Amino acid sequence: MKKLLKINLLLSLETSINMESSSAETSPSSCQHQADTSSAPVAAGDDSTATPGSATEDNSTAGWQDLPCDRWTESHVSSWLRSIGIKEKYIVKLEEEEVTGPVLTSLQRNYLSTTIEMRGGQIEHLLKKRDELLIPKPNKAKKGRDFSGKSRNETKERVLCLEQDPQTPSEKPSDSAEREDRPMECKKNSASTRETLCDYANFDQQGKNSSYVKHNVLPPETGTENLILPCHEYKSLEFANKLDSTRLKSKVANELLRFACACMNMRTNGTIHFGIMDKISGTHQHGEIVGVPDKRREDFVDALDYIESCFKDTNQQVDARKCIRNPRFIEVLDKEATENMEKTCVIEYDIVPKATIVKNKLYSVGIPKFSEERKKVIYEKKVPYHRVGANTPSIPDDDLVPFIQQLSKKDEQREEAESSSNQTSVVCREDQKRKLCILLTCGKTHMDDSLHYIIVTNKFQPRHLDSIQFLLHMNIFCVFDFDPDSKTSGFCGKYKEQRAVTLHFLGDYENKNGLKTAEFIHSLKLFEKTSWIFCNGRKDFPSGEETCDEKTWIKTKKKQLKKAVSLICNDVLPRGSFVVIFLLMSDVEQPLVETFHEFYAEMNGHDDLAVISESKENYKKWSSLAQVSCHMSELHNISIVEMPLTHVDATVQSIQLLKNQAERTLPVFSGAVCSIKSVEESMLDSLEIISVDQCDETKVEIMSEDEIQQTEMYFYRGGKIDWINFWLADKQRCGNIIKRDAYEDTSKILDRIANCAKAIRPIESVNIYHHPGSGGSTVARQILWSWKEKVRCAVVKQGKEITTVCEHAVKLREHDERDKNNCLPVLLLLEDCKADYIDDLRRELGNVITTKKISPSVLCFILLICNRANDPERMCRASPSQTVAVTHELKDAEKPLFSKKREELKLQIDTKHILTFVLMSKGFQPSYIQDFVKNTLTDIDHSSSVTRLIRFVALLNSYIGDSYISVSHCEASFGITTYDRTRYHAFVNHLSDEAKLLFIHLKEASTHISSIRIIHPLVAKEILSQLSANYPQSDIAMDLINDKVLINHRFDRNDFLMFIRALFIRRTKKHKGDSVDSAFSPLIEHVIKERDGLNKAVELMKTAHIALGKDAYVAQQLARLLYTNGRFEEALEWAEEAKSLLPFDIFVLDTLAQVYKWWFYHLYDSLEGNIFPKEASEIISIALKGISSFRASENTPKKETVILNSSYQGEVDVGCRLLKFLSEVDVFLTNTGKSKLLKYLLTDYIPSEVKEPWQRFHQQLKGLRENLDHALECISEDLSYFQTEISEEDEELDARDPEQVYNPRKWLTRKTAVYATFFCDISDNSDQTAEHNSTNTAGPAETLPQFKRQMEIYKLGGGNFTSILSLLYDKNTERAGKKLERIIGMYPENLKRKCLDQRELSNFIICQIALNCTLPGSSKLLSLEKLQDLSQRFITKGRNMSTASALFLLSLLFWPETGDELSSANTKILLSALDALQKLCWQKSQDVSQGKSKIVTHFFLAKAKGLNKIVHRTAIEKHIKGPLSERKLKWLGGEVWKTREVVQLLERVEGWTENGNLFVKGGSRDSKIRVFPRYSASLPDGNERVTFYLGFSFDGVLAYDIKAVE
Repeated sequence: MKKLLKINLLLSLETSINMESSSAETSPSSCQHQADTSSAPVAAGDDSTATPGSATEDNSTAGWQDLPCDRWTESHVSSWLRSIGIKEKYIVKLEEEEVTGPVLTSLQRNYLSTTIEMRGGQIEHLLKKRDELLIPKPNKAKKGRDFSGKSRNETKERVLCLEQDPQTPSEKPSDSAEREDRPMECKKNSASTRETLCDYANFDQQGKNSSYVKHNVLPPETGTENLILPCHEYKSLEFANKLDSTRLKSKVANELLRFACACMNMRTNGTIHFGIMDKISGTHQHGEIVGVPDKRREDFVDALDYIESCFKDTNQQVDARKCIRNPRFIEVLDKEATENMEKTCVIEYDIVPKATIVKNKLYSVGIPKFSEERKKVIYEKKVPYHRVGANTPSIPDDDLVPFIQQLSKKDEQREEAESSSNQTSVVCREDQKRKLCILLTCGKTHMDDSLHYIIVTNKFQPRHLDSIQFLLHMNIFCVFDFDPDSKTSGFCGKYKEQRAVTLHFLGDYENKNGLKTAEFIHSLKLFEKTSWIFCNGRKDFPSGEETCDEKTWIKTKKKQLKKAVSLICNDVLPRGSFVVIFLLMSDVEQPLVETFHEFYAEMNGHDDLAVISESKENYKKWSSLAQVSCHMSELHNISIVEMPLTHVDATVQSIQLLKNQAERTLPVFSGAVCSIKSVEESMLDSLEIISVDQCDETKVEIMSEDEIQQTEMYFYRGGKIDWINFWLADKQRCGNIIKRDAYEDTSKILDRIANCAKAIRPIESVNIYHHPGSGGSTVARQILWSWKEKVRCAVVKQGKEITTVCEHAVKLREHDERDKNNCLPVLLLLEDCKADYIDDLRRELGNVITTKKISPSVLCFILLICNRANDPERMCRASPSQTVAVTHELKDAEKPLFSKKREELKLQIDTKHILTFVLMSKGFQPSYIQDFVKNTLTDIDHSSSVTRLIRFVALLNSYIGDSYISVSHCEASFGITTYDRTRYHAFVNHLSDEAKLLFIHLKEASTHISSIRIIHPLVAKEILSQLSANYPQSDIAMDLINDKVLINHRFDRNDFLMFIRALFIRRTKKHKGDSVDSAFSPLIEHVIKERDGLNKAVELMKTAHIALGKDAYVAQQLARLLYTNGRFEEALEWAEEAKSLLPFDIFVLDTLAQVYKWWFYHLYDSLEGNIFPKEASEIISIALKGISSFRASENTPKKETVILNSSYQGEVDVGCRLLKFLSEVDVFLTNTGKSKLLKYLLTDYIPSEVKEPWQRFHQQLKGLRENLDHALECISEDLSYFQTEISEEDEELDARDPEQVYNPRKWLTRKTAVYATFFCDISDNSDQTAEHNSTNTAGPAETLPQFKRQMEIYKLGGGNFTSILSLLYDKNTERAGKKLERIIGMYPENLKRKCLDQRELSNFIICQIALNCTLPGSSKLLSLEKLQDLSQRFITKGRNMSTASALFLLSLLFWPETGDELSSANTKILLSALDALQKLCWQKSQDVSQGKSKIVTHFFLAKAKGLNKIVHRTAIEKHIKGPLSERKLKWLGGEVWKTREVVQLLERVEGWTENGNLFVKGGSRDSKIRVFPRYSASLPDGNERVTFYLGFSFDGVLAYDIKAVE
């Protein structure tokens, strides 16, 4: 191959020489794009031939332009992709995937994204060009001839640039037409498709910062214009540069001296360019920049030495030296250059024939050429040359005399031209202030926080750091900083003095862990503080982020930069929501320019880019390097050059809506105010602080009346109220905001709390429950606005970690206050937060209050909890003293206020633009909403894409309260692919009049994600109702999830898919304010009611499963739907599918087991007549599979929030039902059948009738009783350890019965009785049910067999720890006591003679303790000493260690009474039991990750003696009054311990703190017992004497209400 290439090169070189030698005979008119080389011989080695590769070009890639697309091969497609500028790595992948022409026509966005892994910008460009390619040719012609593969706008811009170029000569119409057709002459020329016209370097200036871009095209060669404007001649030196030094110098001198002589004779300035194509040649076109290798500079300098040999005499030689400038070497930048490619440059010689030098002279030159025959340079005859058009021929002898006669006139013209050019002309300077404002605000009149800014900068000079005030009030998202000293002595350090930042490196943006966008944003704390990205190391940082030179940076950091820019532009910030500003503060280096290239590429052009450079030199270097991506004229349009930074600072500040305030004010306890610096405030980034002077920094004078009205009307149209609304109303710049009655109610509650002389609790809460869209959020914000001078107010930002919120809230409370006991309380607004989050925050705040030893009678925090609810009035009734309800219905006092306001607004704006307020003023009357929607939809086009979008948004808004669709998704759906700022207007123009009425446009405050939703939830529901009359909701939902464009759209995809997922998973719950508890999502429940609804619902969920990327939980919910409706085989298939996706998820495994469970129930319930063993085998098989599946779930590592015993519950359900089924098989229906069955289950006996049919099941059935017993004990143990709570997320997935979830203790007691009843009647054939509590105990306990006695005890509720303690919750203590006496009566009187196992013994002892709590005078009670004696059988160490309940009893029984000392033996028992308990609890907590806060405390230490020292928690709870929510608050806030009855009942134990641990004195002098504080933060610092209340739990002994002894 190499040999063939060499032969081709030699042949081409020979052709070149032959062509050049004959060029003198070629007429200029016959070769318009080739310079006349005159009649003189030309040096060998001229370079005017085509490239050698063109002769051997492969036909498979040469002719894609001539073939229809459907006949293209992979090579044709690759050539076309290169022609439109697709990156090479994607072209290679597409070729590997065998993408031919027919395949190209059907390529989809998803395939390009997932398989080819193309980025968004490349995909958009490819698809757009593909679609243009497929347009029939007549239509293509209408769109304008553009052979470069660029869009119409780009072509238009290019033509305009040419027209505006002062150095481009005017052309005749015929010439321009010829130029337009020129690409047609070389349509196989791939280079022509990337044509970019560019300008010349500055004439007669040795600018070191100039450069050209390879394959860009200079204007055509020119002739003489006005003598000052230089004429241009090109020489490619395509082959001559391969010559040796002598040949090259002679070749350069040949072209240079001929051109110079002509310019001097014509008295015109001129430039000859080497490295520019002087004709169309192969893949190159005339004027194309190709460059020559930059390694022969000395030859180009030495070529000037031929002046002395070639010019006529000494005077002419001196003149030539003065007129011919030294060569200028201009770097050629190559976009596709690799590291190993040699650099190239263009060499330019400027000719400046000053009038004083050339006047009255005619110059002649004998040009040199190398003779191959003589092997030396020879010189032609000295003759004069001149310029004829763009050619340089010698002056013919016949024309010489007339030419000499005209020289004097040329001299006059030259002198006049020089004189004119030297005069100071009036320069029309552009308005830089206006340009700066437009660039930074994107055309707005002022700068506000509607845009994010990205700053890219290098090293700031010290003088510049005093002029950065304008940057402090810009909404800066991130800074790409190339100054490694920035933090210590530069921009970063200065900025940090007033604003908080997070410091990053480029590597932090690589997202190596593959986090979702939202998770990644959270991990880097984007949108919270300015992200400061050190792009070239940081000198003050000890890590390995070293500063490196340009080449090393390109190798090591460029990829990281690319990923960071791509992630920000494509995943984090919406298009059009940010501006990138390049601040060129010092000498420009390549990495800074690379950053520009990346942003230019990712942002699809220069829109939203701005460049500010105080130094012209810095800008020149910058622009020469940046032109690789962006044309010089475009760079000029986005650049502010030579404007001092002080002027930039002043100019930008003059248009900023917010004044530059370094600090704001907060109220203080004394009644005055204090300051909080901006940097301090920004450090508290989990809170939005509302200051006393909130919004006072707003320069309202620069806001137009229209802007003020838009701000006001956005709220009345349904948008969320902003603080600026209140501020403008206070300043009377807009109308007053109505205060609903709920505002007064809330204020009264707050007044009562805040003005109380002695706080009841340090953390109070006020609840606002509101119908969606009823103004509840506005009420909450009105409260904060009116209270901002009385207390310190803040909004808790969504999704912030509890510990962070707590830390920031405490700092806000104590800011600039001296006494922590004398601070104003902080009013914290929490919106739509889950109950768990609020409880945890309250607990964390309480811990801090205790740790800081703040008096419990000081009010520290007020939680203003504002939550949506579908039944706010019911939620209000649960806690009326602290809750306010806001409903859609207006109260009588509110109606005239809203009517008056409506009339006021009518005078300002058409009411159709404020429909939400109009609806509210009507009290959201259903009839009014129905009529409004009906009238709006009357003439709607049901087939349009806009109506389709309305259906989608209405569906989401009806079922998912906080849902929206991003504008980016809508634009993708409409096919809007432009990337400039007209894009949003294009979207709005796409909307119908109806859509403009129904949609409200929202913008997320922090991320600026534009989105739409229906103006009000009730309107959305009505739209959905009316549209679904002709288009069922199932069809709407199916259309939505089948819309690949919406589903696969990359930006904001996570949130969109989250809403789709919620449509199919999220259920309604009464305790969350919904009207009903739904079994499935409301959408699915609605679809089921449609005609053939179940099948539709199933198909919907199947499609959703695929659309959401095979979502395991959708498959799980589909399995639930199917088994609930009796389609068990399909349910099993989908449960297995879910399991394959999440093999260790407890909910998925539990659902698989539930399929078998309900399948078994269904088969059982469907039976009629007698059941025979053979028929029963299938049913038994299904039941046993269910039990096995539940066991598999039991053995799975538990999720953090999962209720602990769900799978055990399922096993018990199926097991108990299976026992009942077995008893109904005909073999066991005889008089002795029950005994026969029990004998089969409990012994080795197998009845002959079942031996063969049930052969597979004998072992499992015989283990059934033992397994049920184990499962019940495990449930009891779990409930003994932990509180029975379930998170809201888990509620959506839980497949259990409500009783199992919300009242598991009651369920356990009932199921234990069912289990025991079955095994009780060994001797008789009783058919009693579990719920029947028989009073017959089958005889005295002493005569009962052990198994019979155990089952009787189980049946009475004494079979496990939890069931026994459940009796204590019976409000009728006497009834509970009698039942406990009966249970105790079932045990033998002489327990020492009768051997009980350890579980029976522990159950007996806990019965004794429970009985003492209910009937303390009962005759069945044993003394404490006897119980202690019995409990010594428990083992506290080793493999045979007793159960947790036995160890717990030891801690209760052996805890020393007040002032008593234990024997050393008893102390040892106590310490050993506590130690073992803690170890067991630690192991248990490892499995479930529930944490200490969920541990149940069963008993407390009382002041009494003996068994009376043990008090159950119910004895405390009966003294706590109020609804459940208030009682819960009293426990959380510690109010319980101040209740008089509790103080009288419980013993305060004395102890001490030591090295962060809490101890009490043990039973003997030298022993000490460690006690764990219930809340760790409540433990005082240092070594203190303390007192506390003592609680007993399965985690050992716990301390409550710890107080230091004064």
